[in-house]
Amino acid sequence: MGGGAREHAIGRALARSEGVELYVFSKHTNPGLAALAKGYENGDETNPRAVAAYAMRVKADVAAIGPEAPLAAGVSDALALQGVKVAAPSQAAAEIETSKRFMRELLSKHRVPGNLAFHYFEEAGAAKRKLKENNLHWAVKPVGLTGGKGVRVYGDHFTTFEEGATYIDEVVRQGGVLLEELARGEEFTLQALSDGHRLLPTIAVQDHKRLLPDDKGPNTGGMGSYSQADHLLPFLTRNAWEDALQILRRVIAALAAAGRPYVGPIYGQFMLTLDGPKLIEINARFGDPEAMNVLHLLGSNYAELCLRMAEGRLSEAHAEFERHATVVKYVVPEGYGVKPKPGAEVHVDEAAIRKAGAEAYYASVDAVRPGVVKTTASRAIAVLGAGETLREANESCEDGLKHVKGPNLFVRHDIGTQRLIEKRLKHMNLLAKGA
Repeated sequence: MGGGAREHAIGRALARSEGVELYVFSKHTNPGLAALAKGYENGDETNPRAVAAYAMRVKADVAAIGPEAPLAAGVSDALALQGVKVAAPSQAAAEIETSKRFMRELLSKHRVPGNLAFHYFEEAGAAKRKLKENNLHWAVKPVGLTGGKGVRVYGDHFTTFEEGATYIDEVVRQGGVLLEELARGEEFTLQALSDGHRLLPTIAVQDHKRLLPDDKGPNTGGMGSYSQADHLLPFLTRNAWEDALQILRRVIAALAAAGRPYVGPIYGQFMLTLDGPKLIEINARFGDPEAMNVLHLLGSNYAELCLRMAEGRLSEAHAEFERHATVVKYVVPEGYGVKPKPGAEVHVDEAAIRKAGAEAYYASVDAVRPGVVKTTASRAIAVLGAGETLREANESCEDGLKHVKGPNLFVRHDIGTQRLIEKRLKHMNLLAKGA
C-alpha cells in the first residue's frame, strides 16, 4: 500500500523475493511500482473498505503498508478482519506515531529510558506561560500527524517568545500542543522489524530534513540520507546504537503491556546527546528516505520477513545487510517546502542511472510516457548510490543524478559529503566541551 519512493523501495525488496506476486493499492500510479506489479489499483488509501475489497479481489496473502495515513484510518485492522496477514501495526498500535501525547505518556508510564520531559496543553495561554520557562528552550509540536514538517525548535525555527507564541496559537487551533524538552546533539534513525514481541534491528541512518544546504531553511519530509559500511555513523558508537535498540525494545514491550502489540517496521528518531540517545519520535512504519538506505542493503528475503512479522515468528529469522555505504538524495520541484513549482517534465534514464552504480526511486510524480514524469508539489525522485566507502557512495549518487533532467528542479548536493560529516563531528565535540 502506498505510492511514494519509500513504497517503491519496499516493492523492490518484495519483488527480489522468490515466488512473490506484487499488487499495489495507492492514490496515484507510481511508475516504478507499476513496472514491478502484477496488478495496480488507484483509490483512497484511507478507505479501509476499499482497500480490503481490493485485497480480497487479488487474493492477497500478506499486506505491507508504507504510509502512516492508512494506519491512522484503520486499514490494517480491516485487512486483518478479512484474513490477510498484515506486516503493519494496528490502528491502536500506530497511535505511537499518530499521537505524540500518547507516545510520551506511554514511555513515561513504563519508564522507558531516553524519554524527554514534556507538557501537553489544549489551551494556548497555559502553553505560552510554560514556553517562557527555561529560557524558551523547548520544542513545540502538534500532537497529530504533520508529515515531518510540524515541529519547531527554539534556536532553529524560532528565537523569540513572540515567534513561539504565534506558532502555539496556530497549533492549538488544530488540536492540542506539546512542549518537549530541547535535546542537543546529532539526530539519527534506527529502524527495526517487530512481530509484537521480538525486534530485528537494521542499520543506523542519518536523515536531513532541512531544505537547504548546510542544514538551512524549513523542515521538509526529508531531502536525503546516508549510511556507512559499518552500519553505524561517524558520531555514533556501537554502545550508543545498542542503547537506542534497547529503547525501541522497551517501546515494543510497553505497547504489548498496554494491549496494543506492535507488528511491522518501526522507526525510532533519536538525538545522540552527551547523556546518550534520547527519543525524539516514533514512526509506525519505515522512514522516507531511510527505507531506501536500509532495504537496498537487505540481503534477506523481505517477503519472508513480512510473513514472519505478521505471524509472530521473528524469533526464527535474522536480517542480513551488505557492508556498503549508501547515500540518497531527493530531486524536488523548485520551491519545495515553501512555494513549489509543479508541472515540470523530468526525464529519468534508469539504465544510465544503474550504469552509474545508482538506483532511482519514484515518489510523487505523474507518469507522462516511458522515461518521462511530471512533478507535483511534493518530492519527485530519489537517487541512491552505494559503495564500499561513503565517498564512493556519494560519487555514485551524484553520477546517477546527472541522468535526472528537467527544469525547475532542486537537490541538496551536500548530503553525504565529507564537509557535512565534519560539521556533525565538530558539533558533538563542541557539545562535549560545553560550548
